[in-house]
This record gives sequence, structure tokens and C-alpha cells, in this order.
Amino acid sequence: MMVMMMMMMMMMMMMMMMMMMMMMMMMMMMMIMMMIMIMMMMMMMMMMIMMLMMMMGVVVVMVILMVMMMMMMMMMMMMMMMMMMMMLMMMLIMMMIMMMIMMMIRMRRRRRTMMRMMRMMKIM
Repeated sequence: MMVMMMMMMMMMMMMMMMMMMMMMMMMMMMMIMMMIMIMMMMMMMMMMIMMLMMMMGVVVVMVILMVMMMMMMMMMMMMMMMMMMMMLMMMLIMMMIMMMIMMMIRMRRRRRTMMRMMRMMKIM
């Protein structure tokens, strides 16, 4: 009976993990798509402004715009990196929680587990 329970729990965990992974992947894809879209929009805007500037015959403004565009790109990249980091952190926390639950299941002596949990939390 106990083994059966353990097996069930393990299966559940695995399923949960898989679901999480899938969700993360979907989120990542969405993020990337959004970023690309925004970049494209920016490019279009910049091009329009550049065309206008060329018509007026201003070069300095064009250079400034170019620099601005580069900055924007950099910002986007940074944002993406941050998002990735956040995702990783989330995954780590999930893992920790899973581990804790597993510990709880395995250890029948609850007091010790509680102590351990507290310690883990403190470390976190």
C-alpha cells in the first residue's frame, strides 16, 4: 500500500514537472515572439523617421536615431535575459518545493522534517 502511494506520488510529481516545463516553454516562445514583433515595429518607425529626415536632408539627427535604435535593441536583449533568469529561478523554486514534498512523504517522523523544512527555508 505504502509503495503504491509512493509510486502514485512520484507519477504525480513527474506529471506536474512536465506540465511546468511545457508552460515555461510556451511562455518563452510567446516572449520571443513579442520581442520580435516589438523590434519590427521599432524598425518600421525608425525607417519612417529616417525617410522624413532624408527628405529634409538632416544627417546628424539620423545618427542620433541610429544610436537610439541600438540602445533600444540592447534594452530588449537585457529584458529577455532577465525573463530567462526569472524563469530559471521559478523552476528552481518549484524543484525545491517538490523535493520538500517528497521528504515529507518519505519521513514519517514529522518533527524532524519540519525542522529540516525550516532550515531549508532559512537557507533560501
